[in-house]
Amino acid sequence: MKAAVLHAYDEKVERQELVTYEDWPDPRIEKPDDVIVRIGGAGVCRTDLHIIEGIWREHSPIDLPFVMGHENAGWVEEVGSGVTSVKPGDSVICHPLATNGHCLACRRGNDMHAEDSSFPGINAQGGYADFLHTNERALIKLPTSLAPKDVAPYTDAGLTAYHAAKKAARHLVPGQKVVVLGVGGLGHIGVQVLAALCGAEIIAIDRAESALKLAEAGGAHHAIKADGGEVDAVMSLTNGHGAEAVLDFVGEGDAVSKGLAMTRANGSYYVIGYGGKIEIPTIDLIVTEKSIIGNLVGTYPELVELMALADRGAVELATREYALKDTNKALHDLHLGRVPGRAVLIP
Repeated sequence: MKAAVLHAYDEKVERQELVTYEDWPDPRIEKPDDVIVRIGGAGVCRTDLHIIEGIWREHSPIDLPFVMGHENAGWVEEVGSGVTSVKPGDSVICHPLATNGHCLACRRGNDMHAEDSSFPGINAQGGYADFLHTNERALIKLPTSLAPKDVAPYTDAGLTAYHAAKKAARHLVPGQKVVVLGVGGLGHIGVQVLAALCGAEIIAIDRAESALKLAEAGGAHHAIKADGGEVDAVMSLTNGHGAEAVLDFVGEGDAVSKGLAMTRANGSYYVIGYGGKIEIPTIDLIVTEKSIIGNLVGTYPELVELMALADRGAVELATREYALKDTNKALHDLHLGRVPGRAVLIP
């Protein structure tokens, strides 16, 4: 098969050829519950840029050469002898993790914290290729209304946004405010999920006018340009108190300190983006009783729920398509901020 293969790290993402389009060994069925998926779409994620930069080496060591791609959807190509829920030809979306389902975390439905798992594109060969190796437990059949190339990024970008927005929606009520900090690839999904799940006023913040327009189309009630005055703007909208919830899809630079500053006393600051550091005096946490909540992708049931929202048109993912052989262009476009929504590779 063909694949876009990472052969060397590039800390500054400067090389023209970050990955090489080349022949790569076909994945094989090894266990009874294994499934080979023919890729219909593979999302290009900022995490892939961080892998290229080498940021993930300590957290998830990999051996180079390596095939990235952890946002995958397509059609079942081949199944192991024990697979009963899907068959060749079925249209499917892949939960990012392939787990055995036996550990306590899995049995509680929290596969992201499984004791034994494979994360294609992160610690196992991923979907920047013609075919992907996963297992039956990771697969969700797609309704006929959804095409693999259109929904592939939901498996991480969409699911991560849904996971965080669903947490926030549980305690947000009409009359309250929620800030979505960074409304690009993930954040524009977060805005739509919040609009679908709760009645709070949504405040979108981004540096790009195009992203703010996307957020307004998705249900944001207020759009604020991130030009240095965004904290004051939020305070003005919230009578000086801050928002009950802030979802930070940036997670680096001054977004962290500003996100915390926008969060009102007894409010919650949800960290989704990463790369920065949280520094806050402990006495400030005590006095304000603010909660800081981390978010790691999402559960299998949450991906099912997200597909239900997408099926009825409540959530729509903005995508730009690239041929697999043009993976380097997609990666550079993402790095330079040229992709509205999400980039998707199509073999």
